[in-house]
Amino acid sequence: MEMSNSAITVDRLFEDLSNQLTVLKKNKEALKASRGIVEKALADGNAYYGINTGFGAMAQKRIGTHELSGLQTNLLLSHAVGVGPSVPFEISRLMLQLKLYTLGLGYSGISLRTFERLMYFAENDLIPVVPSRGSLGASGDLAPLAHMSLPLIGHGQFWDDNRKEPVSAGAILQSHQLEPITLQAKDGLALINGTQLMSAYGAWIFYRSNHLVKMADLISAMSLEALQGSIVPFDERIHLLRPHPGQIDVAGNVRKLLRKSEILESHRHCGKVQDPYCLRCVPQVHGASRDALRYGKQVIETEINSVNDNPLVLENGDIVSGGNFHGQPPALALDHAAPALSELGSISERRTYLLLEGHDGLPELLMRETGINSGFMVPQYTAASLVSENKILSHPASVDSIPTSLGQEDHVSMGGVSAVKLLQVFEHVEVILAIELLAAAQALDFRKPLKPGEGVLVAHDYLRSEIPHLDKDRYMRDEIDRAVALIRDPEIINRVESVCGKLS
Repeated sequence: MEMSNSAITVDRLFEDLSNQLTVLKKNKEALKASRGIVEKALADGNAYYGINTGFGAMAQKRIGTHELSGLQTNLLLSHAVGVGPSVPFEISRLMLQLKLYTLGLGYSGISLRTFERLMYFAENDLIPVVPSRGSLGASGDLAPLAHMSLPLIGHGQFWDDNRKEPVSAGAILQSHQLEPITLQAKDGLALINGTQLMSAYGAWIFYRSNHLVKMADLISAMSLEALQGSIVPFDERIHLLRPHPGQIDVAGNVRKLLRKSEILESHRHCGKVQDPYCLRCVPQVHGASRDALRYGKQVIETEINSVNDNPLVLENGDIVSGGNFHGQPPALALDHAAPALSELGSISERRTYLLLEGHDGLPELLMRETGINSGFMVPQYTAASLVSENKILSHPASVDSIPTSLGQEDHVSMGGVSAVKLLQVFEHVEVILAIELLAAAQALDFRKPLKPGEGVLVAHDYLRSEIPHLDKDRYMRDEIDRAVALIRDPEIINRVESVCGKLS
């Protein structure tokens, strides 16, 4: 199967996937053809893995015709042993949609009724509850996908209408006047073989990272202005001599954000030679993270447009066993993304620390009256704590492996672990950047009446419309949460881009 021009990209995923699923639903020829091949194979007397044999270490055991449906049902029940916190609702929804997409390509041999029931779930936003722990990332995301599929047979749970509480699948099916279905040969295996947990986490994080990296550049520009740093290290000529794409993009963004800066002009001839690395090397550090994230996004895009089932049902009638379920490609990409995101937080925390030191007329801890007030001292502790935790979470899961299934599955990717911890890193970085955003805005207040660059000024004014200046200690946890919400909201970038042009 070649990648087509209509392949799903991460950037288009959340707009186009529903349309793609509708197309697959209307064009059932590939599904019918592959199902016909499975049914023909059942009649030829040969052994086909997972269709009329056991699974894993039991692959040599033949299963009688009258037991084929029970084999698939037992497969879901036996593999649904996930534990831990639930996968976030949005990522569970994406898992379901991505599973439908790969099944609909017509290389899995799933029965039409099972596919259509799964499609009904997606169309009616009936999203199964999926535990986040238990996948080894080889034979795919077996346990998570088993939980995702349980409601087909009346087991498991769906999220309620508020996306907060689990509700028994039986109750939801009854409310929709649906009976549990009977799985046919190959159905259960087609449902649980695949990398949709890894792919859904990756797609969700890489999509949101498109916005996060712009916010990181914007916030670093705010800190640069507040600390009266130099614009010289962002000179385009420097970066063309080391032309990593991300580095060039970041330097260009900061130049745009700092246009028409009165603060820069006020200290242009101050004699300061060089700023600390956390300011001077923003293009190199942020840029390297961008390039790593770009690589990860490409891997996930290949994965979500692929068939990662086993065995595969080919157009010529062959049913072939392979290893497309193995999660090594996404596992390595997700592991590579963790330190890339982590470093955005690491350098951000260093800028926050610098803002508290009292440079060039700024008050220590960013408050005039300290002693009775602690100012921004302790939010920096929180940032430092999250930075250190991210260092632990950035240890690659994919370098580990543990044999399972009596040695039949003797090398696994651990990509499910890579995925779950990458989301933790991502969310930590959002908080670390939110703390820098608050500190940089506070420091910019002390630079008035001088104005920062036009992009920074718009961002600062918008922040101040939501969160006031801190002139004495107050409960800051709510303000950190509000700053995180501002970082997630595209509005601040939209406003900035309206005055300084599109950011890379």
